[in-house]
Amino acid sequence: MDLRAAATAALWALERDPADVVPRLHDLLDTHRDHDAADVLGPIGPPASTALPRVKTMLTAGYEWTRVHAATALWDIAGEAEAPVVVQTLPAAWEENDATSNHVLACLNRMGPDAEPALPRIRAEVALHRRSGRFRSIAHDEELQRTCSAILTRRS
Repeated sequence: MDLRAAATAALWALERDPADVVPRLHDLLDTHRDHDAADVLGPIGPPASTALPRVKTMLTAGYEWTRVHAATALWDIAGEAEAPVVVQTLPAAWEENDATSNHVLACLNRMGPDAEPALPRIRAEVALHRRSGRFRSIAHDEELQRTCSAILTRRS
């Protein structure tokens, strides 16, 4: 994580003052570390809504990880109102790069019933003999399986 993003995340954790933190993140959104800013904006939630126009432009980035970070922040900030865009963006990025799967699934899990359009992709993942996921490690595979199972169990 970028030093400025980490410092801003620490400031948010300590002070919980969006009026101080969000403008700092706006500046970071205009750099190559925009995904770090999105990762800090998401947990701030609705008080970070002034950043939504810039976060939404990140959804058109050529790099799938940027789109994943943006969609996740969009969900965490705007919630249900942006569910259609988020649930379209996340599985598409996952298809493009299976290393995004754990991050994508964590957001889909938080989305609850709004993630329903992504269920076919989740079922397809579970049906694979070898899972995707970050670094293809056992720990990440187990996390991916747990998250897929949690999402599918809630939908049954």
